[in-house]
Amino acid sequence: MNLSLRQLRIFEATARLGRLTAAADEQALSQSAASQALKELESALGYRLFSRNSRELVITDTGRDILPRVRDILINVDSLKTPYSSGISGPFRVAASVTIASYLFPWMMAEFVERYPQVEPDLQIANTRGVIERLEKGQAHIGLIEGPASHSQLQIVPWRDDQLQVFCSHSHPLAQSGRVDVEQMAQQRWILREQGSGTREVFDRAIQKVGGRVGAVMALNRQEAIKQSVKAGLGIGCLSQLSIAEELRRGELVVLQTPLELSRQLSVVVQPEANSSQLVQAFIDFLKM
Repeated sequence: MNLSLRQLRIFEATARLGRLTAAADEQALSQSAASQALKELESALGYRLFSRNSRELVITDTGRDILPRVRDILINVDSLKTPYSSGISGPFRVAASVTIASYLFPWMMAEFVERYPQVEPDLQIANTRGVIERLEKGQAHIGLIEGPASHSQLQIVPWRDDQLQVFCSHSHPLAQSGRVDVEQMAQQRWILREQGSGTREVFDRAIQKVGGRVGAVMALNRQEAIKQSVKAGLGIGCLSQLSIAEELRRGELVVLQTPLELSRQLSVVVQPEANSSQLVQAFIDFLKM
């Protein structure tokens, strides 16, 4: 069996990016050359890696099974470029949900890069569902999520605790009492994260647990938009304490006490083969400190 690194790189890039044209561009090949490389690889292996559906390539179960081993091969080959390095270097793709990306990641990564200056961080921001999808496709080395999640193939490991808080503007009628009960919740207009975000899932579960319901909901996918909407008096919101700390300090927002259980656990998401990457393992060890 005669395989080439070019064939393996095109296979991995196509699986990660989801399109042969994107994989060809990344590998600086023409689309015809990339297509030929895939065909040669399938011929050498003796089985299909992708099914052809119209113009789309869909990875087969067999292709998905061998993908981790192909990535291990490419990681080991790339490590030969710097034989005397620690292995903790090069591009590092992190997918993080919004709160983590905005309020935790910058400071963490600054310290990590100070320790390992050859690391080249690349941050991709998505909600929890989007982070999981990026890890599934191999578009990120590691994921950091805010919501509860499970997956049959990915490893999801608890990282640290966080607390959501319900809040309103300082001029809102509820600001004086500083609380909102279950009955009042149904009477309020809520400014919340979109479905699919970890923050929204924790909030929805907490509401269901107390048998409550919410009134009108305006769903936004940006924390700043939620805060500004609440400050403008459009309704009350629910976000991580990390994201509203500065506004609370300035007196622009007021925390409302509720009967809701809004604690949650932030988690790390990795591929099963993550322990073969010194870079990924170094970052996981860093997060545990």
